[in-house]
Amino acid sequence: MRDLAIRLEHRPGALAEMGEALGSAGLSVEGGGAFVFDGEGIAHFLFEDPAAARKALEERGIVVIEDREVLVQKLKQDQPGQLGKISRMMADAGVNIEVIYSDHQNQLILVVDDFDKGQAVSEMWKRGAHI
Repeated sequence: MRDLAIRLEHRPGALAEMGEALGSAGLSVEGGGAFVFDGEGIAHFLFEDPAAARKALEERGIVVIEDREVLVQKLKQDQPGQLGKISRMMADAGVNIEVIYSDHQNQLILVVDDFDKGQAVSEMWKRGAHI
């Protein structure tokens, strides 16, 4: 799966048009979110088929800013401090987390500035290095 960064106009209906474009193409969003910053709508959504999503969006005039690999991580939701721990491990490895959200399976999705270093931290986390 990959994260698409999508530019949305800051107006009523822009998100609906994005959803309709994807739905018409038979595509599902697997996680993500959208926000407004400095008068511009920015969305980050997770797709199983990012090429098809990009095509469906661009055919409707919706701008895809970036297509990036993601790290997928499972946190123990019943244990406070999990986000702080994984974020600290990333920071200590020199990895900047640029985007963070959850997918539909309650997994943490991370878009980072250095995927290889981030992936190494993610693998350490999965092996229990944070315990």
